[in-house]
Amino acid sequence: MSSRPLSPHLQVYRPQLTSALSILHRMTGVINVLGTALLTWWLVALAAGPDAFAIVQGFLGSPIGYVVLAGWSLTVFYHLCNGIRHLFWDAGYGFELANVYRSGVAVLVVAVLLTAGAWGAGLALL
Repeated sequence: MSSRPLSPHLQVYRPQLTSALSILHRMTGVINVLGTALLTWWLVALAAGPDAFAIVQGFLGSPIGYVVLAGWSLTVFYHLCNGIRHLFWDAGYGFELANVYRSGVAVLVVAVLLTAGAWGAGLALL
């Protein structure tokens, strides 16, 4: 009997950009659900009155709150950009290996740029 596994395991494969982006897409989906719960908390506090709203605003306006909101916005933009990439794949475009890696890097860069742009525009309004 061989000591090799019957099916491939994660230890067999080298980490690749494509697998990392796939895992990241799933993780950002979960984080987006948590961020939506945070948005729901904010909306419920808004409807509940000034005392409840002040608590939520106090948290979201704190340095930790800004980090949470910035992280959430990054996950939203990443998930959006990678979802558009998947739509192109569903249409049959971009399967060449060079295009797969190029579009993966583009997703990361565009997500960071969109996040920075959104935060820059939002903070300019303050």
